[in-house]
Amino acid sequence: MTSAAIRLEQVTKTFDGRVVAVDAVTLDIAAGEFFSLLGPSGCGKTTSLRMIAGFEHPDSGRVHVGGRDITDLPVHRRDMGMVFQSYALFPHRTVAENVAFGLRMREVPKPEIGRRVQAALAQVALTGLEDRKPSQLSGGQQQRVALARALVVEPPVLLCDEPLGALDRKLRQQMQFELKELQKRLGVTLVFVTHDQEEALAMSDRIAVMNKGKVEQVGSPTEIYERPRTRFVADFIGEINIMEDAGVSCALRPEKIRLMPLDGARLAGKVETANYLGGSTLLRIRAGDGRSLLVRETHAGERASRAPGDPVGLGWNDQDTVLLEG
Repeated sequence: MTSAAIRLEQVTKTFDGRVVAVDAVTLDIAAGEFFSLLGPSGCGKTTSLRMIAGFEHPDSGRVHVGGRDITDLPVHRRDMGMVFQSYALFPHRTVAENVAFGLRMREVPKPEIGRRVQAALAQVALTGLEDRKPSQLSGGQQQRVALARALVVEPPVLLCDEPLGALDRKLRQQMQFELKELQKRLGVTLVFVTHDQEEALAMSDRIAVMNKGKVEQVGSPTEIYERPRTRFVADFIGEINIMEDAGVSCALRPEKIRLMPLDGARLAGKVETANYLGGSTLLRIRAGDGRSLLVRETHAGERASRAPGDPVGLGWNDQDTVLLEG
């Protein structure tokens, strides 16, 4: 399967002439990349995806795929696969008929349709379920049917709009691994919309964090988590401590803070709360200067020794603090 690079160039989209959904966004997505658009509801991530797909037309700016300007191309000529949160399966058609739908619309010869449907179902581990209806499938199986239907037309680009949002947590995590492995095996360019920070960090090659129609930061999961550029990104991605000093804001992750004896500690305080999370405990510490800090204490299965009311010393390295913009 081939893949294609995507470029959004100063793309803007407004609704009702007033609401700016996407504001002069420029993004470069490499061919074969798993690229996530991450942000809260209303940040512009789904509108950006819909402009790539052709469901929305930008007010200004251009959309390029594979080096070709497709801004004015209709949806059916963009040669992309798309998977929605609702799956959008035909309830009265079988699994095989659902998967074959796009091939029939393209008037692919019947023998080839059968071969490609079987191959697509094998890719998503659904061989043997060809004759079932969607109502006879689990949520995870329905998700796989939607993926097979998108992939069977062999698109260079696959667009996914919160496709795992309707699944329970355990199944969602399983599907994250499966989708990532499938994308790498096929080499398709995948653009993935999500509001789930853990999901984006686990699956993506790179992430664009969006807020109020703008891109706050683009980077690898490690860069986004370890070196957030703005206060919004720091706050949005995982737990964080924001420390203010003389008008300057710095971010410090809870796992970067060490618990230590009071003698020689950088800061002293008392444990306010201790939330046991299995392999770690998230402590909220009230420091002597009034600040409230989160500290993640890791351990091997046993509860941490710290309890509310315990005095603790805190230490950290200066290089672990990140200077924030805005």
